[in-house]
This record gives sequence, structure tokens and C-alpha cells, in this order.
Amino acid sequence: MHPQGILVLDFGSQTTQLIARRVRENNVYSEIKPCFISLEDLKAFNPKGIILSGGPASVYDEGAPLLPKEVFELGVPILGICYGAQLMAYLLGGEVERSEKREFGPAELFILRERPIFKGLSKEKPYRVWMSHSDRIIKLPPGFICLARTEHSPYAVIAHEEKPFFGVQFHPEVIHTEVGEDVIRNFLFEVCGCTPNWTMPSFIETTVAEIKNLVGKDERVICALSGGIDSTVTAILVHKAIGDRLIPVFVNNGLLRKGEVEEVRSLMESLGIKLEYVDASKLFLERLKGVTDPEKKRKIIGETFIEVFENKAKEFKNVKYLAQGTLYPDVIESVSFRGPSAVIKSHHNVGGLPEKMNLKLIEPLRELFKDEVRKIAELLGLPKHIVWRQPFPGPGLAIRILGEVTEERLQILREADAIVQQEMLATGWYYKVWQSFAVLLPVKTVGVMGDYRTYEYVVALRVVESQDAMTADWVRLPYELLARLSNRIINEVKGVNRVVYDISSKPPATIEWE
Repeated sequence: MHPQGILVLDFGSQTTQLIARRVRENNVYSEIKPCFISLEDLKAFNPKGIILSGGPASVYDEGAPLLPKEVFELGVPILGICYGAQLMAYLLGGEVERSEKREFGPAELFILRERPIFKGLSKEKPYRVWMSHSDRIIKLPPGFICLARTEHSPYAVIAHEEKPFFGVQFHPEVIHTEVGEDVIRNFLFEVCGCTPNWTMPSFIETTVAEIKNLVGKDERVICALSGGIDSTVTAILVHKAIGDRLIPVFVNNGLLRKGEVEEVRSLMESLGIKLEYVDASKLFLERLKGVTDPEKKRKIIGETFIEVFENKAKEFKNVKYLAQGTLYPDVIESVSFRGPSAVIKSHHNVGGLPEKMNLKLIEPLRELFKDEVRKIAELLGLPKHIVWRQPFPGPGLAIRILGEVTEERLQILREADAIVQQEMLATGWYYKVWQSFAVLLPVKTVGVMGDYRTYEYVVALRVVESQDAMTADWVRLPYELLARLSNRIINEVKGVNRVVYDISSKPPATIEWE
């Protein structure tokens, strides 16, 4: 039974999970449900407060996601964010219109009235907030007052005079909003009266208990193990719940980094986990032959993974489940999480899963971000090089080779990638950034080596900093390090004569190139 906490209703925002994350950072339990949750299920959750997320719709759109008015009669504090604030105003008798000037990006917020949600903030200066909307509130519902404004949003923050209802036009969940942490913290503790009793140790305890209750006494779980932190933590949690009925399987898909097979085997042995190793590299590469479309690559890899796991599962009795280290950024970019959020791209272990699968999924980390998983890993006693291992995509080098995946291109990229990892570790930059890797481009350029003309591949370097992979910025590496990376790759990797550096942020780009 979860502790009483905050219910986040998803209206399709790409940052809905960030809201839940900000709540959890205050050690308050939070859970996301679709905006179309039934009133009965909402009451059953018994929330201390409700947060209405943002979303891409307009309240006047045909088929726009709405909310039963009865929600506002439950006596529960409610915070509406962006679309959630507009929806609150609209449903309770206010008016919303398309703004003459849209607000996307930073804006200055001027506090007009002091209320609990602004505790600790001053009316004497403006605060930077992050906007992302085309509509705005132009008439307040009965009983509401304005607490703050921006240049283009006269009702940037609204509140009911008697009831604990608040609406903010900006996004307090994103790090760009200067007062975001304050607003969320004040809503939790000053308005809702929450108790900070949800922690990572409690998550471990609850998750292990849930897995233990889910899996029958004679049933077994096969775990997709890659050696990365996500799948390793997943395996440990499942092992804590069911012991040796866990069957960890490491599949060599032929798309791994240099020396990765040996590293994974060594890691699992050090953890006392018996590993089932499957070399399916020829099968994966055969199915990827001639494929250049990124989505097709991911789908093929996802379907082949499941096929290999299901075949392996047949070697054991009573295997009913497949455990995966799926994280939330994988989910939000692949499928509508629990509401009408937009799909960005498919991930091999989410959007790439076949419609019919003989094994049921166990994904204990599905609603967590990478840094939260790292906290769990530290609590579980995993070594630093595992806890802080940079994310490596499930499709492996296949999505870092633009165009067709071939043995020749894999060999080139493996060698280039190994140099990147070596130099980043040697200089201490590896643990300062989110990800650092090489990408092989499907183009060749003219070069000169010695007295000979060359016509060889281009390698792009991608190094980004991020907190949760939802947004990212390129890292300003020292010129000396960039020069060393370029020189080593060109001199040591046969088939490459040019190195370029990717200086794109996310958004508009993604972290991976495919």
C-alpha cells in the first residue's frame, strides 16, 4: 500500500513525469494517472493533492481532454499547470483565448499578492519562469483572484480566495523556472500538508514486495541483462524478491562496444549472479542487412530481442515473465505514457515490442529517471564504475551508425568509440558529463595522409550534459581534448579521415542521432 501522496493527472505534456519527479524529490509519493481517470479510481487513491499537467491542446479544441467538475468538489487541493491552469479556469466559469503573442521560453513573473504558494518569495523583484503556451486566461472564474502576472499573461498565477485551488501559466517542473522548486514545495507542504516519507529505501522495499507478490511461488523470471546500471539494478531487485528463480540472460547482439562481453561477464560474476550468455550476433546483423531507416532498426532489434529471450525461456520450466530495465525517458519518447502525450521515437524495449508476446513484462524502473536509479544502485552497494556508467542505448551501435549496419562499419565505430571512452576516463571528463560517444556518418570525404589521397568515413563526436535525458546541452570540451580525440581517431582507426563535433542541444535535436 503506497503512502498517501500527490496524484498527477496527465493531459499530454512531455514534462508530466518531471512534475512527479519534482514531487518525489521532496520525499513525497506521487503517481501519474491519465486525465480520463474515473472519479471512483481518483477517490480510491485518496490523494493529499492533485496536480493537473500541461498539454498540447486548447480547452476549446474538439475532443480536448477535460476533467469532471466533480473533481473540484472533493475538497482536495489542486494545482493546475499551463493547460491545467487554463482548464481549471474554463471549467469553473472563466474564459481562455488564443494569445496575440505566444510565450515560449523565459518570461519575467511579477508577484502581486502573497499567498502560501509563494512562501519565501518576494514581491519586490521579478522571477524568471519558463513558458510554453499559445492560450491564456483572460477572465477569472468566480471566487478567483490574480496572484502574479507576466508581460503577456495578465493572469499568470491565479488562486481561489477560499478553496485550495491554484493555477500557474508557467512550468514549475522545469529547471529553467527560477521559482519552480519553491512553488512545488509550497504546494506540497504549505497547501496540502504532505509528510516527506517516501524515499529510495522505501521504493526498494515496496518494489521488492510487489515483485514477490506478483510472481507465483513456482514461476520464474527471465531478465534482459546488458551490464548497464538499469538492467543490473533491475536484476538485483528481482533477485531480492525471488532469489534463484531469476534467470539473467545477456544477449550479444553484435552491436556492443569493444570488450563489452568480457566486462559484463566479469561484472555479473563479481555480483554473484549466474549469467546465461547467448551469442545472437549473426541473427541480428542478418536481419539488419540493408536496413537504413532508424525506426525499422529499432523495431527489428526489439522484436529479435524478444524472440531470443522467448527461445531461451523455453529451456527452463515455468518462465512467465521478462524483466527489463526500462526507464521513463524511454517510455515518454516511445508511447503515450498514461495520457495523450505525443510520440517522439520508438525505443527497442518499449515501442519496439511486438503486439503479441508470450512473456509478461516486469519493469520496476519504468517510472524513474537515471539519477534516481543511480541513488538506488548506491543503496544496493554497486561500485562507482557501474553506478556512474554512461547510458548506452539498447539498440547499441546500430543507432550510432547512420545508414546500413555492416561488419566493416561496426569495426570502425567500435575502435573510434573505444578511443572516446579511454580519453574521457583518462582526463576525468567521463564522470562530468551525461554521455560521450562517437557516431559513424554514412558519408566519405577527401583527405590526405602522407603523400596519398584518401576517401574515407567521417566520425562525429557527441558529448552532452543533462540531468534526466529529457533535455540536454552540448559540452564545451577543452580544445586540447578535442584535438587529441580527433588525432587519435584519424591516426588509429583505419577508414576514418575526418572528425567533427556535434554542438546541438536537445531540443531540438535528440541525444542519439537515430
